[in-house]
Amino acid sequence: MQIPEGLRYTDNHEWVAVEDGMARVGITDYAQDALGDVVFVDLPEEGTEVSIGEPFAEIESTKSVADVYAPISGTVVAVNELLEDAPETINSDPYGDGWFVVMEGDLSALESLMDAAAYAEFSE
Repeated sequence: MQIPEGLRYTDNHEWVAVEDGMARVGITDYAQDALGDVVFVDLPEEGTEVSIGEPFAEIESTKSVADVYAPISGTVVAVNELLEDAPETINSDPYGDGWFVVMEGDLSALESLMDAAAYAEFSE
């Protein structure tokens, strides 16, 4: 299971990368593996306001349907349109091309999230 350093992790198995004052969000390798083959992703539109801890996206796999939760409160400023035609990218590259959205908002909430070591212990 991959758990890259330098990201922050939620207890709902989302990862967050801070880039240029924005938060790029996706699901972890652990989460994509637990879901199985991803067949559809319902992402919010750019400009959508989201609240921390609330679902903002939905993933459908061959096994189940799962919500993706916002790690911060803010606004969706970019959506990964690649996932519309190739949702399986989440399985093959969860930390790269399989990202979901980029958000702007209060990044101070990220300080309470887990680092890679803490997430590795949490997900054992």
